[in-house]
Amino acid sequence: MPAYSPTVIDHFEHPRNAGEMPDADGEATTSNPVCGDRMRVMIRVRDGRIDEVKWQTRGCPPAIATSSFASEMVDGWSLEQVDTLTREQIAEAIGGLPKDKVHCSVLAADALRAAVKDYRKKQGG
Repeated sequence: MPAYSPTVIDHFEHPRNAGEMPDADGEATTSNPVCGDRMRVMIRVRDGRIDEVKWQTRGCPPAIATSSFASEMVDGWSLEQVDTLTREQIAEAIGGLPKDKVHCSVLAADALRAAVKDYRKKQGG
């Protein structure tokens, strides 16, 4: 069994911000066709910053943990900061992931960037 950081374990056992967001400002769904993990993320934006994030993830424990962690990580970030979010930032901040689970952080980063893109599209930009 791979060794997970206490932060990964905590976010898997006690996920934050999971659920639906009616009338989200932006949303996106990403998936990994190899492992089958799937993440849907919804964002609320206020004054050009992430005001709220909700997510729904179907996947392995690290996929759920990185979804939860990333939802807290980007709270208050500008849209431009989210645009530059990388899987490495998430993986490092959560305390590392085993090599075969790094794709979980890719899912979270991709979904958040795509939700920002959807928000901008809805705003006409």
